[in-house]
Amino acid sequence: MSNSLQQLPDKLRMDCINGEPGSQKKLYYGFYGFAMGICLRYSKDRDEAVGILNDGFLKVLTRLESFDPSKPFLPWLSRIMTNTAIDHYRSQLRQPITSDVTELEISGEDPEINSKLNYEDLIKIIQTLPPGYRAVFNLFAIDGFSHEEISEQLGISIGTSKSNLFKARQKLRIMLEEQNKITALNSASNGAIIINEQFKSQQDRHIFQAGT
Repeated sequence: MSNSLQQLPDKLRMDCINGEPGSQKKLYYGFYGFAMGICLRYSKDRDEAVGILNDGFLKVLTRLESFDPSKPFLPWLSRIMTNTAIDHYRSQLRQPITSDVTELEISGEDPEINSKLNYEDLIKIIQTLPPGYRAVFNLFAIDGFSHEEISEQLGISIGTSKSNLFKARQKLRIMLEEQNKITALNSASNGAIIINEQFKSQQDRHIFQAGT
């Protein structure tokens, strides 16, 4: 996103409201990356994310008159995109999970997961989670919602929210361990190739020197 569009310029906002040619496209592409980052977290793949993104921007463009220009634009945009993703989740949910696991106590973010994954890797792994786990993990661990708020947002019990978060973290930890093993094997393999090439190179130089 360009620095000029970190906040929504009032002229651009008014141009969009008044239907000035090209203004809505400018807003869309100006905040595309920020909004897509949110939609990708809540989606199983990029195609689904694009659908959520477009629905979200349609809401943004039709609600600009209600936006308070004295306040930051990005939190407002983020809230619309998140709510649109939640609406999409609800529309896709066929059999809501009703199990209650009130005895689980989940606290804070998982330092192991957060410290070993960069943002892009985390997004890819989150996308593999079942929809319910993915929604709760995003809302709690990344967007900072409480289990009480998640319960209201998704129409599930607080116990189910805690259960889904616990199971999401379990799956993420397993996938992280598998990814680390693959990375370690690749590193070891690359190291062996480098050592072997160095050894062959040394042999070649020795033979060449011996024959001179």
